[in-house]
Parts: sequence; structure tokens; C-alpha cells
Amino acid sequence: MALFTRPPAFEDITRAAERIRSHATITPLLESTALNEIAKGRVLLKAETLQRTGSFKFRGAFNRMSQIPPDKRSGGVVAYSSGNHAQGVAAAAAILGIPAAIVMPKDAPAIKVANTRSYGAEVVLYDRFHESREEIGKALTEERGATLIRPYDDAGIIAGQGTCGLEIAAQAETMNAKLDALLVCCGGGGLTAGCALAMETLSQETEVFTAEPEGFDDTKQSLLSGRITANTGPQKSICDALLAPQPGNLTFAVNKARVKRGLSVSDAEVKNAMRFAFRTLKLVVEPGGAVCLAAILAGRYDSAGRTVALTLSGGNVDPELYRAVLSGGSKGER
Repeated sequence: MALFTRPPAFEDITRAAERIRSHATITPLLESTALNEIAKGRVLLKAETLQRTGSFKFRGAFNRMSQIPPDKRSGGVVAYSSGNHAQGVAAAAAILGIPAAIVMPKDAPAIKVANTRSYGAEVVLYDRFHESREEIGKALTEERGATLIRPYDDAGIIAGQGTCGLEIAAQAETMNAKLDALLVCCGGGGLTAGCALAMETLSQETEVFTAEPEGFDDTKQSLLSGRITANTGPQKSICDALLAPQPGNLTFAVNKARVKRGLSVSDAEVKNAMRFAFRTLKLVVEPGGAVCLAAILAGRYDSAGRTVALTLSGGNVDPELYRAVLSGGSKGER
């Protein structure tokens, strides 16, 4: 099986950590007395909002792209993303000197589109309701002789995201925290898979949970059914980063054997978590990055008497939407 089309192993994550060491940020694992009191336990927050490009996605993108053979780089890379993977790929491409074309939905947050372009990438916009990003990406890849950098269903991407799990395990140990659980923000499942593989080796007693927006809890439903299950219906969510239609083949192959179960939260609960992060934690967290915190605050996970780590996976949110969320208004909501 080809290198990037098989599930990664723990050793792939440790190698990824070496590749990204000089470029990715080791983000802090934070603790809040106020949050602990609400949770009636100990909650540790992995602030990937402070990662390069404002989300964990840089980890996987740089790891995967740094392994493209030199003679294949002139054709560039193509990726499709609503924003965070786009920025991660664009930033990695700039560092590695590789041309990048990113397929993004027309309704992607303006800040994510602007940031992607700021790294020098070409942005190709499409209508997510009537066009297929996969088909557009495939056509561009074939036309240009480029390498397709998938957002999650790629062993190199998963291994890179797993470096977040390596850091969580090491940082928790220095804080004398024995983790009962790890909650991971989940779209296609790449961050979850990487973190689950890391925890399996480094913290076997830690149960892993996914957190997703209601209506887009395909990983939760897939874990319940034991097979890949797609989202159904015309649901909408404020969590633009977590709208994958279904888990990836590789990500689900890893997660179905290692994730305890899935949690889901409403948009209202996500907004409450964003307000809490701003007012109490002093952190800017985008909707998709706040689902784990929302799960704790809304009691979707019973944290009483337990030590729990969670990911704040991104902080790229349009100012207008963020202002509306903080004020409790509805402007900019999907």
C-alpha cells in the first residue's frame, strides 16, 4: 500500500514531529480555575488557536508537503478546504517554495480566504451547494501535474496532526495531570486520528472523544453504526471548519478502534463557548474550534472529578461574525 494511503503508525507521528520542529509552534496547554469550577474537574486546553496560521492544520500540511520529492514540486500542490487547511497548505507552500492552488467555497469566511491569498496561494472559488470540490481539485491536479494535499484522509496529514497529541501527553505529564479523557474537535477526523494514535502509545488510560456540531456529527454516527455514515439533510451550522460530509476512509479506520464515542453540540452552545473563551480565557476561538469547550460547558461530557484535555483547534473567525457572537446577536450566522 502506498505511503500516504495507509493508516499511519505512532512512529510516523514522531518522525512528523522532527520534520515540523523548526516551523510549527509548540502551543501551550492552559488551565483555568474558573473553568475547573464549572466543570467540577480539571480541564486542560490545547490552544491551537496560537499555532502558525491560527489552527492545527499547519502541522499536517507541512509534514505531508515536506515529503514531496524535489522532482515533483515544480507542478505545485492543490488542496480543497473551507479555510484552515487552505491556510496551512498555503503557508507550508510558501516555506517550501512550492506553487499552491486552493479550492475554497465562495461562502468561506473572508478572513480565511484573505489569509490564504496572503501566503501567495492561488484561490479558486466554487459553489459548495452545486459543485464538487473533489472534482475541481482532481481536474486541477491532472491539468498541472500537481500533488493533491487532502485535508484529512492522508497518512502524512494524520501523522502531522498527531504531533498535537504528542505535545498534549508531554505537557500533561509536566503538569502532573493524568488524563482521563481527551476531547478533540472533529471534521473529517484527521486531528482525532492523529491524537488517538499518540494517546494509544503515550497515555493508554486516556479515553478519546470527538466533538462535532449537531447535524454534522457524522463521526459520532459512524462510531455508533460501526461503518462510515454520511450526514443527511440540508442542515447548516456556524462551524464552517467542521462541515465534512462523512469521515475519511483512513481516519475512520483509525478512529473506530480508538475513539470511545462522539459528542455533539448546538450552534447556541458553540456561541456560548466562544463568549466564554473571550471573556474568561482571553482567547479568540472560531466556531469549529470551540466545540470541545462547548461540550464541557453544556455538560455533554461529564467532567466531574476527572482530568480532561481538549483541543481549541482554531481561531480564524470573521470580525463581523465574532462581534455578533460576542454581543449575542444573529448577524452573520449561517
